[in-house]
Amino acid sequence: MKKIGFLLLLVSGVVFSQTSQLEQKISSFTKDKKATVGVSVLGFENGFKYNKNGDRKLPMQSVFKFHIASAVLDLVDHGKLKLDQKIFIKKSDLLENTWSPLRDKYPAGNVEVPLSEIIDNTVALSDNNGCDILLQLIGGTQTVQKFMDSKEVKGFQIKYNEAEMHQDWNAQYENYSTTNSAVQVLKKLYDGKLLSKQSTEFLMNIILGTKTGVNKMIEQLPKNTPVARKTGSSGKNDQGLTGAENEIGIITLPNGKHYALAVFVSNSTESNEANCKMISDISKAVWDYFNK
Repeated sequence: MKKIGFLLLLVSGVVFSQTSQLEQKISSFTKDKKATVGVSVLGFENGFKYNKNGDRKLPMQSVFKFHIASAVLDLVDHGKLKLDQKIFIKKSDLLENTWSPLRDKYPAGNVEVPLSEIIDNTVALSDNNGCDILLQLIGGTQTVQKFMDSKEVKGFQIKYNEAEMHQDWNAQYENYSTTNSAVQVLKKLYDGKLLSKQSTEFLMNIILGTKTGVNKMIEQLPKNTPVARKTGSSGKNDQGLTGAENEIGIITLPNGKHYALAVFVSNSTESNEANCKMISDISKAVWDYFNK
């Protein structure tokens, strides 16, 4: 029994030492930065947890498109919407001066587009017009909030759409999440506790195909590593402040196991490059930890 106890103590010591090393690495990336940085890590199979400012309510920016798409797909699961149904997009829905691959594809508007295509553009390409079209379709941000509340997703709030955030810099702070909440909702998706099996597979395939933010979470990971992710970015205001530079994701390890990572960089006066590098460096440090 003494030998088993010693071995357990030894293993615990090694795990603590490795966690401490991860903490030191992450702190070294953030300590001199003029920014609030939230980080949460959740190992799916081994239950490993780490967080830094994990309960701080930080602006999501486009990360909330993951939550919006989930609420839309819940209505698909309940037969109120269909992925192949055509949604009429008016010219007036395709606002200028905002990021919108949908507008670029259908510049004249007044076109019917499958719901699946709007979801794909909204999530994988972070289309702002697509986002607001989805919100209009489902009855606004309160529908998303009610859905997340029903799934016991804590530390999450959504009040404003993309157009409203573009009009008022401060609106983004009312659309917040903690990084702890972000990794937990990703685990719910992965476990099939958020959506049906079919909708889970549909959304997982979309976030595996995310095209934005290649200089953040995936930048230093081995090429072709499966990462199901969603990015968010506010850009800078006139005072040079970045409200949010974010990313959440599910990373698949070479051994087939998984972990979720969420990094939110908020209220930063650092350069865009420095903000993204923090996410990239933290992602690499977590990857190294899980591959020891």
